[in-house]
Amino acid sequence: MTVGSDDAPTAIRLEMSSEVDLFFHYQHFVDERVFSKIQEAQKLMVDLSDYPTILVRMLNACIKEPHMNLGIFTMLSDSEARLDFIQNMEYKFVELMYCVCVRSPEETVQQHITFRYNSMKQRLSIMQSRLQEINNLVKIKNPSLLLQLQKSSTLPTSNSVGASPYGTNSGAYSHNNYTSTSLTSTASSLGPGAHHGGSLYRNGFAN
Repeated sequence: MTVGSDDAPTAIRLEMSSEVDLFFHYQHFVDERVFSKIQEAQKLMVDLSDYPTILVRMLNACIKEPHMNLGIFTMLSDSEARLDFIQNMEYKFVELMYCVCVRSPEETVQQHITFRYNSMKQRLSIMQSRLQEINNLVKIKNPSLLLQLQKSSTLPTSNSVGASPYGTNSGAYSHNNYTSTSLTSTASSLGPGAHHGGSLYRNGFAN
């Protein structure tokens, strides 16, 4: 999300949220003053106008090539975090850049939850309407088939012997002390070609 024109933005905000935790919401805010400090600390050779493109490129790289490009989200405290962009060079890990993030205000979190709830409610309404249209069509064309479908949908299902009742994807995946969590960001609002989601990691990274 940018403030100002695309060619000369005056401020940039990157938002991060989680599909599994509605109250997880952090943001990385940069204006001209903050960007000067970022340039000096990280030795960046780009201007503020190029910063959104760089962020989009980094996020897309993490999505498309998660084994080569890592996004390490580290919780520093209850209100502060850091997003590191790391490139796997096979023989070593290279830190490309990082973003300092802060927890969003409570009002912003509530607005975000309300937006996601309303969006999901709207999608559910569309799906229910579509399902009703299909039911009506099948009822006219083949009533016996509709009756069979309704009966099969009410039959109880049982788990296989020895199978987990939670499915094969239950549990958290942990490897080398990194806990993988699915996060979303508003990368698409920063520029064209960005995607939502990505594999980001929480709980730190050891060089």
